[in-house]
Amino acid sequence: MRTIGPPSWMLPLRHRPSVPRPPDIVLNHLRRRPWRPRRILDPGGDVVLMWNRIFLFSCLVALFVDPLYFYLLFIGGPGCVRIDFNIGIIVTFFRTVADLFYLGQIVLKFRIAFVAPSSRVFGRGELVTDPSQIAMRYLKSDFVIDLVAMLPIPQIIIWFVIPAVSSSSANHTNNTLSLIVLLQYVPRLFLIIPLNARIVKATGVVTRTAWAGAAYNLLLYMLASHVLGALWYLLSIERQYTCWVTICREENGIMNMPLCNPSFLDCSSLELPERKAWRNATLVISNCDATNDSIQFNFGMYAEALTSEIVAATFIEKYLFCLWWGLKNLSSYGQNLGTSTYIGETTFAIAICIIGLVLFSHLIGNMQTYLQSITVRLEEWRVKRRDIEEWMRHRQLPPDLQDRVRRFVQYKWLATRGVDEESILRSLPLDIRREIQRHLCLALVRRVPFFSQMDDQLLDAICERLVSSLSTKDTYIVREGDPVNEMLFIIRGELESSTTNGGRTGFFNSITLRPGDFCGEELLTWALVPNPSVNFPSSTRTVRALCEVEAFALRAEDLKFVANQFKRLHSKKLQHAFRFYSHQWRTWGACFIQTAWRRYKKRRLAKELAEQEYLFYEEAVVDEDGAAHDGAPLLEDYEDDASGEMEAGSNYQHLGATILASKFAKNTKKGAVQKVNQISQASTSIKLPKLLKPDEPDFSMGHD
Repeated sequence: MRTIGPPSWMLPLRHRPSVPRPPDIVLNHLRRRPWRPRRILDPGGDVVLMWNRIFLFSCLVALFVDPLYFYLLFIGGPGCVRIDFNIGIIVTFFRTVADLFYLGQIVLKFRIAFVAPSSRVFGRGELVTDPSQIAMRYLKSDFVIDLVAMLPIPQIIIWFVIPAVSSSSANHTNNTLSLIVLLQYVPRLFLIIPLNARIVKATGVVTRTAWAGAAYNLLLYMLASHVLGALWYLLSIERQYTCWVTICREENGIMNMPLCNPSFLDCSSLELPERKAWRNATLVISNCDATNDSIQFNFGMYAEALTSEIVAATFIEKYLFCLWWGLKNLSSYGQNLGTSTYIGETTFAIAICIIGLVLFSHLIGNMQTYLQSITVRLEEWRVKRRDIEEWMRHRQLPPDLQDRVRRFVQYKWLATRGVDEESILRSLPLDIRREIQRHLCLALVRRVPFFSQMDDQLLDAICERLVSSLSTKDTYIVREGDPVNEMLFIIRGELESSTTNGGRTGFFNSITLRPGDFCGEELLTWALVPNPSVNFPSSTRTVRALCEVEAFALRAEDLKFVANQFKRLHSKKLQHAFRFYSHQWRTWGACFIQTAWRRYKKRRLAKELAEQEYLFYEEAVVDEDGAAHDGAPLLEDYEDDASGEMEAGSNYQHLGATILASKFAKNTKKGAVQKVNQISQASTSIKLPKLLKPDEPDFSMGHD
């Protein structure tokens, strides 16, 4: 019978059953995965570009710090040299910080991809992101130079080697420092050249502005002066030490003179009795005094440092003096240097002359290039303006026309600074160009009431095709009857728009267009026609600039493209907005209302006159009828009265007069009414000047 025991995970480790592993799992478990960096950087990316700029700055700092080691030695007493460890601590700190940047550069280069040489046939090329290939390529190319530039050799020499060697003298320290610093200075200087080339290849320039480029080249020139001044200071102390050693050896052969030990030339032996005895008896100090003209030793070009006592001054004093010396002789190619026959001194003078010639020419050339790039637009404008002046004088243009040309050239320079915006925009991709046009024009276009009724997509299409337009005072944008080839949307300034309705006598209308208004709406009517003619429509108004005007222009072909591509332009809402904000339609409506009002006033006036004349004649007739009845009896009176023949004859005569008076009044009233009617007809037949109704754009959707 099978018994069920506890599960295996509850048993001790020694009693647990062993589970066999497949061979592949065991091998994969034992095999270690190679180290791979988490991220491979693009050599043209923003991270690498920013690091290259930071590393370039750190390289310049390192090149500035390294020559400061030459200032550690100074003459600390009569006939001795010592090391300034206070300056050494500060220099060592900055040197160590700069070395950390070199270490970071080495680590970063193992993660920067490179372009395969075989893929550079077309385009940028293919990036190699394999870490092993990147590492092998770097180890075979620049790793050794980067490693030599990174090693902290001067710090080790000063703080570990020199204190450990008890027999080291000042001369050994001098030679060791100069040798180590110069050996490391060469690879550090060499690293700047490819680094500068990589920055220029990625961005086109090292600095973004011309002034920064000029300052960068001047900084390099000052750095060279700093290195030469520091090296001149160190060689001056070395020349002074050589003089002491030479005279010291000559004194060792003289009888009754204390033995001159080279260790006496180190200030650490100032308190030794032997050194004091030698100091009281020796002539080394007096025979090596550069201020004494009677000495035989020739200090050459280093005499200035020794006579001015710079070798024993404070750090700030000797640094500024040496910087001035290096700058002076580098700019003058070492022409004022008085050298001795010492080979090292002569070689150093030759190097100063060659380096000064090369660096000064490089500085002047680059400074001229950068400074000219600042004023290149201004110089082009001056040349163009001079050509325009010569052309106007050659063509004998009238003075007023010359003034208008000068004002336009001046205003265009102030508005654009000589930059051709259209060529810049054409060189950019479509998406970037659309975004730029939207940024520049959208807010201004929305200020135009007609465009405020459109959606964003239609506005983007319009903004993409708008071009800037500049007009000076008294410039005619378009004249009445001329073809209209663009619509103008005012941004700044004022325009005068006037019309004579085709030259009709007695008709003149003028309005002022301000920012937000537009002109050339005849072109919109032409663009919305299903089959427009090749000829552009004629302008119905004359547009003149009252001051300097900045506007956006929408050309005929661009407006036609927008009208054909976007059916949303054919809407009743835009139709009403066009009629409301179009000054041409406003003028027509105003003239139409004015004409109708004048016609109404004339008709009303004629009617009032007719009514007044009719009432006047009616009152006259009533008065005449009343007088006839009062002076003569009525007809029935004659029928009732038959008194006699005399009375009958008299009544008969009065009746005839009454009939004649009534007929006269009736004819007079009829004539007055006819006269009033004629006056009314004449007043209504007066024809006022009419303004033709503008052509209405076809906003319908049924073009097809």
